[in-house]
Amino acid sequence: MTPERVLLIACGALAREILALKDANRWDHLDLTCLPADLHLRPERIPDAVEAAVDRHRAAYRHIFVVYADCGTGGLLAARCAALGVAMVPGPHCYAFYEGLDAFAAQAEDEVTTFYLTDFLVRQFDAFVWRPMGLDRHPELRDMYFGNYTRLVYQAQTDDPELDAKAQEAAQRLGLAYQRRFTGYGDLGQLLAALQPSTAKP
Repeated sequence: MTPERVLLIACGALAREILALKDANRWDHLDLTCLPADLHLRPERIPDAVEAAVDRHRAAYRHIFVVYADCGTGGLLAARCAALGVAMVPGPHCYAFYEGLDAFAAQAEDEVTTFYLTDFLVRQFDAFVWRPMGLDRHPELRDMYFGNYTRLVYQAQTDDPELDAKAQEAAQRLGLAYQRRFTGYGDLGQLLAALQPSTAKP
């Protein structure tokens, strides 16, 4: 067992950002293992996948932190993590902690018709949005799925003109107004910074 280290069990959609924060801050005590990002397409499978990962690594790590928010599990992931005795990211989803949990909650009522993309989802728009929703085969479904949305907000973690262009293209394909909002890593950095072995939940 490595009591001085903390294992992050994270969504694969957050891997790039977690590694960037880890390297920038020299958080050498943090180890990372990721679950497949496409679990988000079947969120009911996330609690079992997280539990399996915790069980797989429990013998090697005294401190484990789950880098998932609720992510569509309807509270099931929080209940599972509590039963396992591991902490997890608070909030409904990554859009909230990238925006900042307090800021996201304050403006949630005004953004009920907003569709969000992150850096990861811009890069993987076809794989995680367009094709899973069948829009590559049935583009006429677009207005059924997105008719109640008015705007696409790209929560940019980085300043990347290529990603900005791809996000604008995604908004056009969905028939939505476009807004880029630079969030950086939001609350994610603060959450990881707090994970010292002495404070991580055993």
